Amino acid sequence: MRFLLVEDNAELARVVADRLGLDGHAVDHADTLEAARHSIGIADYDLILLDIMLPDGDGRSFLADHRKAEKRTPVIVLTARSEVSDRVSLLDLGADDYITKPIKPKVLVSKVKSLLRRLKAKNETDTNVIVGNITINRDEYVIFKGKERIFLPRKEFELFSLLTSKPGKVFKREAILDKVWGNEVVVGGRTIDVHIR
Repeated sequence: MRFLLVEDNAELARVVADRLGLDGHAVDHADTLEAARHSIGIADYDLILLDIMLPDGDGRSFLADHRKAEKRTPVIVLTARSEVSDRVSLLDLGADDYITKPIKPKVLVSKVKSLLRRLKAKNETDTNVIVGNITINRDEYVIFKGKERIFLPRKEFELFSLLTSKPGKVFKREAILDKVWGNEVVVGGRTIDVHIR
């Protein structure tokens, strides 16, 4: 999975990225809110790890804007503030969880895994996705066009599911490779063309 880490402490960012990398996650690093906004404008992320105190502003404004834009990307806030009222206000703004600093790697990994498990369970409860007259059954890897049953090879099914997950959205090749092939053997852009055909 691909994460965005918004953190201005370079050493902490390196430690967090290295630890999450051990679990196979790709971590993009932004050290300012401006860089974070640029990153989410060009890439899709499965999770955002957001520091609150950044050189060019307060991470809470980023979080509020993120939710106002109806973006559902889960957010774990990294904060030095330990007051209950601070943590409650972050959750009220739309944070999915928080980690207080100094960050302990075991707590970080545990919180990330817990959040991803909850999201996976939520997604799995909705096994049928309907787009127009097409129904995608993610449990059985089957597509129905009206009453016609269509079977696709696994990767083609995952590619089709991705493309129909956000109608009207244009997916960049890098995002498709990341979401469908992930950390598997390196494939090129022609692989996507072949599967789409």
